[in-house]
Amino acid sequence: MDKMHNKNLIPNAKELRKNMTPQERHLWYDFLKSLPVTVKRQQVIGKYIVDFYIAKANLVIEIDGSQHYEEKSQKNDAVRDEYLGGFGLKVMRFSNYDINTNFDGVCQMIWHYVFDICKV
Repeated sequence: MDKMHNKNLIPNAKELRKNMTPQERHLWYDFLKSLPVTVKRQQVIGKYIVDFYIAKANLVIEIDGSQHYEEKSQKNDAVRDEYLGGFGLKVMRFSNYDINTNFDGVCQMIWHYVFDICKV
């Protein structure tokens, strides 16, 4: 499946890069930015904008705020994850709470997937 993206989403993605949530900012500046692989922020993939994308590991990382725990949002996230999975992508979801209270654990999970499982 081709990862063609909706060019109309590019301005939104650029705006989201400028206005990251505190948890996205923390994960980016304090971990992802220094990884020895390319990590893209607010990347357009198909019809969605994902928080972080590591192409070499076929990995999408999503940071979910409290709205993602409402029933409708959970259904939408499941559809989104299935869509991204159709591109062969693994989606890892972490809550704002995870970032705030278990940052080292989140970083270890990402590191383990990228470098131990995917052997990047």
